[in-house]
Parts: sequence; structure tokens; C-alpha cells
Amino acid sequence: MMKSPKGRKIDAGATLAVIAAMVCWSVGPIFIKLLTASVDSWTQNLLRYLVACFFWLPFMIFSWRRGRLESGIWRKAVLPAAANIVMQCLWAAAYYYIDPAFMYLLSKSTIIWIAGFSLIFFADERVLVRSVRFWLGMAMSVGGVIGIMVFKKDFTAAGTLTGIVITLLSGAAWAVYTILVRIFFRDIDSRNGFSVMSIYTAAGLGTLALIFGRVQDSFSMGAAPWVYVAVSALMSIAFSHVLYYAAIRRIGATIPSLALLATPFLVLAISYVVFGETLNAFQWVSGIILLSGSGLAVWAQEHLG
Repeated sequence: MMKSPKGRKIDAGATLAVIAAMVCWSVGPIFIKLLTASVDSWTQNLLRYLVACFFWLPFMIFSWRRGRLESGIWRKAVLPAAANIVMQCLWAAAYYYIDPAFMYLLSKSTIIWIAGFSLIFFADERVLVRSVRFWLGMAMSVGGVIGIMVFKKDFTAAGTLTGIVITLLSGAAWAVYTILVRIFFRDIDSRNGFSVMSIYTAAGLGTLALIFGRVQDSFSMGAAPWVYVAVSALMSIAFSHVLYYAAIRRIGATIPSLALLATPFLVLAISYVVFGETLNAFQWVSGIILLSGSGLAVWAQEHLG
């Protein structure tokens, strides 16, 4: 990567990875909401993670047979997988109480936790404290999220207390998951790391689905729900997590998380087409502020040492 006398240039690879992950994760909420009419949250979690797990399994076997599977990876994946199981259970459950766009907006509260944890535990990210662009980008991003949420005309009717609490807990779990990935997968290939973790996660979600869910309902699903399962599993789990891991390894956890604040705006746009959710003028302005703030935060990469 090229460097200038003033410091490190923007990491193009990490930036592209974040953008791709953002697009993939924008699709997930739509399909999860569509699946609420066919199966319970426990069962759809299991189905989607099984697809993601089987997708990356051949790559993990190939890496293992070639001796490319990092030493200690099975041990290092335990805690991130545990946090991921908790987060996935809460994440899917929230869609059974509130609409996808509103839910996704609420989940962006995780940025506060991630930024705080990263600045405390990771010395290489503390230089961001001196970056005006970082704080301005963070303020704009958070302000944009709040604007989109507050100016939504059915704001008070869209959510229930149960859905809001579940979403906020999911956001906290996501922050813990992100930090654990940064700690334990720092020197692990992104594909290997997620391959192993997806096995743990699928096993955990499978156990919970057998205890609390109705897995038998999946056998009576039509073709469309199975398409929803496959597309959401590949885009919002198999591809997005690996892309996210790659970005975290290259530039840390704070900036990718800030950039992903743009995802709720994309979710709202897709939800307009699928569910007829509308955006008023104030929400459009808030969305532009959100995207601008996210871009400014990515630009702050130049201040990382």
C-alpha cells in the first residue's frame, strides 16, 4: 500500500470490503421479515446459518488439507461464536415485533459501544481521538440515523417495547461480537475464521431451534421461502461477515462500523420497494447526512498510524 509523507492513504481494499458488506447486509432485513410469515425466529436462524456454513465448509476443508488452517483457530473462535449466537437470536426475534427499517435504525446504537470499546482496548485506534474528521463523521452519522428515525411518520406506531428492547440488546451483542473478532481473529484468514465460527454458530442455533423452535414447519415451506433463506444466508451471512472481518483486520473495528451506519438508509430504500415504506423529505435529508458522515469517517483512515 502506498504511503505519503503525511501518513497512510485510505485503504482501498478495506473500503471496498466495507461497501460490499454494507450492500449485503442491506438485503438481510428484508428477507428475514419475509420469512416471519413462514417460520419462527429460531428455525430461520438455523436454516440461514446452515446454508452459510455449508457454503464455506469446502474452503475450510481445503485449507485444512493444505495445512493453511491457522493453529488455535478452533479455540479462538469459541468466544466470537458465542457472542454471535446471542446476537443472531436477538436480531431475528426483533423482526417479529417491529418493521425492518425501524428495527435496523435502532440497531445502529451499537456504534457507541464499538467506538468506546475500540478506543479503550486498541492502541492503534486511539489516534482517531485527535481526528476532527472522525468526530465530525461520527456526529453526522449518528445525527442522520436519529433524523431518519424521528422523522418517520409512523415512528411511535412502528415499534413495541418488546421489539425495541430486543433490538437494543442485539446492538450491544453485536458490539461485543465485533470486538471479540478484532481480538481473536487479528491474524486469522477471514474465510477460515468465519468457516470455523459458522460451524459453532450453526450448532448452537440448531440446539436452540430444536428446543424452542418448530423446525418441522420448514418442511412445508414453499419455494419462495427457501429462496429467501438461500439469498439471505449467502449475502447477509456468508459474504458480509467475511468482508467485514477483512475490513476489521486491515483498519480496525471503529471505522467499518461507522461506515455501516449507511446501511439503514439502504434498508429503507429497499423496504420502500418491497413493503411500501415511504421516506419523507426530512428522512431523505437525514439519509444524505448519514451517508456523508460515513464517508467522512472512512476518510479519517489517513490519521491511523
